[in-house]
Amino acid sequence: MAIPATIRDDFPILKQRVHGRPLVYLDSANTSQKPRVVIDALVRYYEEYNANIHRGVYAIAERATAEYEAARAKVARFLGAAEPAEIVFTRNITEALNLVAHSWGRRHVGPGDEILTTEMEHHSDLVPWQFLAQERGARLRHIPFDDEGRLVLGDLDRLLTARTKIVSLVHVSNTFGTVNPVAEIARRAHAYGAVVVVDGAQSAPHRPVDVQALGVDVFGFTGHKMLAPMGVGGLWARRALLEEMEPFLGGGEMISDVWLDHATWNEVPWKFEAGTQNVGDTIALGVAVEYLEALGMDAVAAHEQELTAYALEQLRDVPGLRILGPAGAADRGGVISFAMDGVHPHDIAQVLDEDGVCVRAGHHCTKPLHRRLGIGSSVRASFYVYTTREEIDVLARSLLKVRSLFRVA
Repeated sequence: MAIPATIRDDFPILKQRVHGRPLVYLDSANTSQKPRVVIDALVRYYEEYNANIHRGVYAIAERATAEYEAARAKVARFLGAAEPAEIVFTRNITEALNLVAHSWGRRHVGPGDEILTTEMEHHSDLVPWQFLAQERGARLRHIPFDDEGRLVLGDLDRLLTARTKIVSLVHVSNTFGTVNPVAEIARRAHAYGAVVVVDGAQSAPHRPVDVQALGVDVFGFTGHKMLAPMGVGGLWARRALLEEMEPFLGGGEMISDVWLDHATWNEVPWKFEAGTQNVGDTIALGVAVEYLEALGMDAVAAHEQELTAYALEQLRDVPGLRILGPAGAADRGGVISFAMDGVHPHDIAQVLDEDGVCVRAGHHCTKPLHRRLGIGSSVRASFYVYTTREEIDVLARSLLKVRSLFRVA
């Protein structure tokens, strides 16, 4: 099944013009656009049954609770979880990773223990572990990447030790686009007794994910990159892991009972969802998941791979362009980052904006990666279900215009 050509009609924002040009949105790795069904679901919540969940016994509160918990079940099915209770909702994946570092890490990581990540991680999968290591006296180690942005797994047996407590890595790099061999790494890490945490921000929206088949222990996701509103994301974790973890935040809803001097906790997953939740956006996340399932995640992945192959071909015709990451589309997701000799990435992005093209310019929250490459920043074009070949053609023409404007040799 292919992505239908009419899909763009589902996204109202794509109908507009910017600077007199059709909008060419190539920044979906940053945040995705939203289909009408998701927007309508959010409006419908606020117009028809806006109420707090798990508390009211009146009709609209019961409907809000049912829709919220239905969204949990949809996400569980989407990720291949064993049960809905393994899904914990947070504001985003950053909060989800911090939750794991705090609630599992503080209990299990001690002086001299080791935490293993990679050199291509988003800051959200580095800083929480830095906090934990500093607090607990643990050691941070990192899997390096090669010249094509692939992890060097030959070093894994040296990096994994009996002191390794956590291995945390990105599934698909938000800068290189590299699809990392998560299942293999998880298998080898488990042989040392480590817990494996995966940053799935760039994989869950773009390819089939089965957390049990991956063999990991924790998988984080964020809604706004997968057609849902900003402000909702979360994690999947094995129930046994969630049961032994302490709550991250204290307050309403996460309690079972409270006395003046102590409290007991609610069941999984609610013991991690303190206070009033982002009910409307979570319900809309469930609708976004249904939209993606209707398209078929195999079709989503195939569409992006075809676009990425076409884009790599077109961009290689732009002189002076350095493309970061694997050379072939088969080894990467729908992300292409690049640098142009003699032109700052921000200048490139500004010229592209004049042609209606939206790209990301900067370090993409991967400063250590860019530092390793010897560059301060790059430009990133990223694709999704609504991206077309014609938009990639506009990107390539605009990059040639950049070379002309800046008189790059």
